[in-house]
Amino acid sequence: MTGRRLKAALATAALAATLASCGIRSTEVPTDFGAAPSRVPCVASDAGISPQDAAAGVPVQIFLVCSSQLVTVDRTVRIPTEKASTDRVRIAQALLDELSAPPSQAAKAAGYATDVRRGMTVTGPQRDDPDETLRLNRSPRDLSAHALAQIVCTYADSAASDGDGSVILGGPAGSPRRYECNPEVRARPGTVAPPSRAVEG
Repeated sequence: MTGRRLKAALATAALAATLASCGIRSTEVPTDFGAAPSRVPCVASDAGISPQDAAAGVPVQIFLVCSSQLVTVDRTVRIPTEKASTDRVRIAQALLDELSAPPSQAAKAAGYATDVRRGMTVTGPQRDDPDETLRLNRSPRDLSAHALAQIVCTYADSAASDGDGSVILGGPAGSPRRYECNPEVRARPGTVAPPSRAVEG
């Protein structure tokens, strides 16, 4: 055995002896201890999350993404009063505006994010649609998985729906569908799509 090999063998033996004396068993394969604890608690103060003045509007809840889940966040919004819109549409637009607003620095630090893009609008039913239909300026099929889940769950849990945990959504054209927000969607919005079914006019 050469001097270099002898030194390597002695070093290996010394390391093994040290581990044994500490009660630690050496291993030749990586050990999986599970995922590291998340540094993002999904908790932030109301002042850090809401960009609105609480005394100037109506309290609502929206769904943001945090730790790959949907989490409710309290907001205060101003409901527009255009005569051309129904109360349902005005509320839906206010909620959509909140969903598309970038989270504050405090909210980002707490792990909150939104996948709903700015510039989205919502209108009421077209001819032959059910009265409670909300039509987005983009087809729901063209939205990202997170954005669709955020919109469906926010609407389904608000005065923009009939209070049954669902909402009728459509795009600029085509037939609308009734979408539901369930615990699976809230827990895994990126992989579980909101259940939907066709509706009759």
